[in-house]
Amino acid sequence: METLLAVDSLSVSFPVGDHWVPVVRGVSLDVGAGEFVGLVGESGSGKSMTAYAILRLVPDPGRITGGRILLDGEDLLGLSDARMRSVRGARIGMIFQEPMTALNPVFTVGFQITEAVRVHHRVSKREAELEAVRLLDLVAIPAARQRLEDYPHQLSGGQRQRVMIAIALASKPDLLIADEPTTALDVTIQAQILELLERLRRELGLAVLLITHDLAVVAETCARVVVMYAGQVVEEAPVETLFAAPAHPYTRGLLTAAPGLGRPGARGELATIPGQVPEMARLPTGCAFHPRCSEVMDECARENPDVYPLSSEHRARCFLHGTPASRSEAS
Repeated sequence: METLLAVDSLSVSFPVGDHWVPVVRGVSLDVGAGEFVGLVGESGSGKSMTAYAILRLVPDPGRITGGRILLDGEDLLGLSDARMRSVRGARIGMIFQEPMTALNPVFTVGFQITEAVRVHHRVSKREAELEAVRLLDLVAIPAARQRLEDYPHQLSGGQRQRVMIAIALASKPDLLIADEPTTALDVTIQAQILELLERLRRELGLAVLLITHDLAVVAETCARVVVMYAGQVVEEAPVETLFAAPAHPYTRGLLTAAPGLGRPGARGELATIPGQVPEMARLPTGCAFHPRCSEVMDECARENPDVYPLSSEHRARCFLHGTPASRSEAS
């Protein structure tokens, strides 16, 4: 599969007092053309900030402090702001987590979609309106032409999310980044949105990077999954491999704790991962997960492990799969 997006050693930092605190720490991941990839982790793991960095939308006063972001081999970090704006619209679309925040409440749905179309395509107002109807049909909004006159508050949560997807598709992007697109939606609507994203991927040849904390969502949609913790990638694998043989203790904890995936205890309770994601300004020494890990070793508190390959498609950042001694011997 041809690589569309390649993120290499990406770092993002924010100033705290007189020093900079990294919130994304050397993240590397890739998305193939037409591939559906999940980016998973608890709140605060750096998932959304990674997406904002890909789009070069890191909020001030944050800064991208290292790495490369290659789209079809072109480093987005080397582009001018004007050139990046065209890439952001034409090549990469974004579905934000909360459509009521992302959609402008004082403009109709039709106005917002047609404006998105006209920003990226030299068409008349009439042609843009026809394209807006086509996009609403594409995302399965019923009575699409009539809905052009509706305001966001007149639509259901699921319909607003579909409108956001229609706006993201207005530029005919190659990559769609979906940041928690099913949050706050009921289970039935969640399933419909995920089915829609998969259908669009299949029919339009889109690549999709799905950001979520929900492994059940990943299981239903993604071909491959990247797991993040405390700003770093801790595991990456095809979905079937990850669910059958998770290699990082954090991934195993997520699977055990996931409703519908985990195994209830004696009292019917799901297991939990003890503790919480550390503050990025107060990371523990060594492996950031070691204070919560049930398989912790002495070296875990002293040194942050490298990423170790388990196969050509599976890697994990954990001393269970390599040690400082073994690395020294290999070199």
